[in-house]
Amino acid sequence: MNLKTVHPADKGVAAKVIFKTETGNAMALQILEGETLQKHFTATKGFLLCVSGEVLFEYERGESIALAAGDFLEIIPMEKHWVKGVKSSHLVLMR
Repeated sequence: MNLKTVHPADKGVAAKVIFKTETGNAMALQILEGETLQKHFTATKGFLLCVSGEVLFEYERGESIALAAGDFLEIIPMEKHWVKGVKSSHLVLMR
C-alpha cells in the first residue's frame, strides 16, 4: 500500500486510520495545496510526520512551523491548531 493511494486524489483534506493498536494509532492525512485542516485540539500528545509536500502547522497562540518532506513535530495536547497545505501533502499522524 502507498499513502498516495489511501485517499481520493481530488479530496482537499482527508484522514484515514492506517494502523491501530490497543494504545494508539497511525493516521494518513492528505492536505492539498491551498486547503486547510480546520482548527482543533487533541487530548493526547501526537507525532506528525510530513512524508511529501509542504504544510504550515499553526498554533492558536501564534506559533507557526513549516514542515516539508521528512520534517516532523510533536503536537502539544490541548493546544488548538490547524494545518495549511502550502503544496499538496501526505502526512502521518501517530498518537
